[in-house]
Order: sequence, then C-alpha cells, then structure tokens
Amino acid sequence: QVQLVESAGGLVQPGGSLRLSCEASGRASQISTMGWFRQAPGKEREFVATFRRGDNKKVYAGSVKGRATISRDNVKNTLYLQMNSLKSEDTAAYYCAATTKSLILSSMGRKEHYDYWGQGTQVTVSA
Repeated sequence: QVQLVESAGGLVQPGGSLRLSCEASGRASQISTMGWFRQAPGKEREFVATFRRGDNKKVYAGSVKGRATISRDNVKNTLYLQMNSLKSEDTAAYYCAATTKSLILSSMGRKEHYDYWGQGTQVTVSA
C-alpha cells in the first residue's frame, strides 16, 4: 500500500503562485508514476500533470502548460506542483495520485490508471 498526504492549499489572488506538495509513504519506493488531478464543484476530476520516475517524463494538461511545473524528490518521496499565473478557473480540489504500475505515455493522464489517492487539498483563486 501507498499513502499520500498533500500539503494545505489555500486562497490565492489571480495572477499569484502556489506550490503544492504530496508526501508518499508505505511502498513509496515502488511508485512508478505520480501526478496531480483536480476537481471543481460539479465537474469531473481532471488531469493536471504527472511525472514518470523511470525516464523523468513529465506530462501536462493543456490548461496548465507553461504555468505549472511538476517535480519530484525521490529521497523525500515527495511530489511538488508549482502553479504560476493562477486563474479563477484553477479553483478546485487538487488530488495527488500514484501508481506502482508501469504506464505508457497515453495512459499517464488518465485517472483510472492510478491506484492511490491523497485526500485532496482545496485551492481557491479569487480576489
């Protein structure tokens, strides 16, 4: 089993920045791919960004590309998401997700391929 714990989100003004972190424990060394998803009220959970350990492959959703940076500290078993130029439409609950399975590129952005999830942390972008 893998346990994932996200850092607190918060309230950010439009145009501001925020960094989220997610610490993995348990079988963390066996995680192959770890990423972020988000869910706004009344909407489905959507992909934000993900990081594949084996080749350091990073994938971003089009909606955050250029504004988000995903990184991973393998020693600390922690995943980070730096978000800049935040917009109101970035408001959502952000979830960390992980899998120990080997994912091909086309699967990395699909939530059904992730086996472990954090509890979620709220990010609100508002003036």
